Amino acid sequence: MGSPLPQSKPARITVALAFVCLYVCWGATYTANSIGVSLLPATVLAGTRLSISGSILLAFCFFTGRQVFFSRGVMLRLWLLGVILLFAGHIGLVWSEKYVASGLAALIVAVTPLYVAVIESLLPGGERLRQRGVIGLLLGFFALMALMWRDFLASMRAPTHGTTMQMIASVVLLLGALSFASGSVLSRRMHLPVHPLVAAGWEMLAAGVSELLVATLTWQWPHAIWNQRSVAAVSYLILFGSLLGFSCYIWLIHHVPVAKVATYAYVNPVVAVILGMGFLNEHPHPSEYVGMVAVVCAVALVTSSQMTSGKTVAELEVAPIEDKA
Repeated sequence: MGSPLPQSKPARITVALAFVCLYVCWGATYTANSIGVSLLPATVLAGTRLSISGSILLAFCFFTGRQVFFSRGVMLRLWLLGVILLFAGHIGLVWSEKYVASGLAALIVAVTPLYVAVIESLLPGGERLRQRGVIGLLLGFFALMALMWRDFLASMRAPTHGTTMQMIASVVLLLGALSFASGSVLSRRMHLPVHPLVAAGWEMLAAGVSELLVATLTWQWPHAIWNQRSVAAVSYLILFGSLLGFSCYIWLIHHVPVAKVATYAYVNPVVAVILGMGFLNEHPHPSEYVGMVAVVCAVALVTSSQMTSGKTVAELEVAPIEDKA
């Protein structure tokens, strides 16, 4: 399902600014997560960010006249999606950045559209990829091998706590991306009659509350260090990552062809790598540069590839947003 363009097209400068915000805001979340998780437990960082973001988004929707509360069945499904989409995937990402460089984490998470394509092709009555998409999937597998090969060899030759945790964190990132992709496919099939901003608000709140509950039950709060850096990281993630970044995404979906909006999937990792080098003093290994190029090409091939129905993977990913709008 293509994204319908309005009769009056927005100014080019407006579209350009929205893309810049989308690329930079979401790309920099990996840098902010890396800073935040060095001072705060992952459950505290992720839970605080999503709880506050979801609450602000729901309050905005309520005061602008959108329906916020629904039947018990719809609310339960929204909370279920929040747990699948954001709890497992987001907490895995934040925790992993304690052991994996932010740029590498972004590149591994970038395989999410590949997961979406694979899940759709395996489901009964699901969409099947055509040749271009299959090539992209194979390239994506090569990209993951290039990204993780160095850590894998290090953990095999001279296993230490650091190398072992890096490999575990990389696997957790892959599982988190799988959880997010599964939630995206599930969301598309639910067809909930909810505005996308409202749905996002409840899903953020569901994941955030769940993460804060885990933080409380596992006694993580005493380990949190609240200072200028941690507060700045959380504030950035709330204001720019969740609110501004997502708002730009929603606006672009309704004003720009889906294929163009989908470019965030392979631009954000590159932005994250650059910011990691500039602000976190990260130094990617040459094999990671090869992996970065391969990931960008693989995601571009898959997101733009046609399914058997004529839709693209990018269109499948944003279908839930269009259905709810």
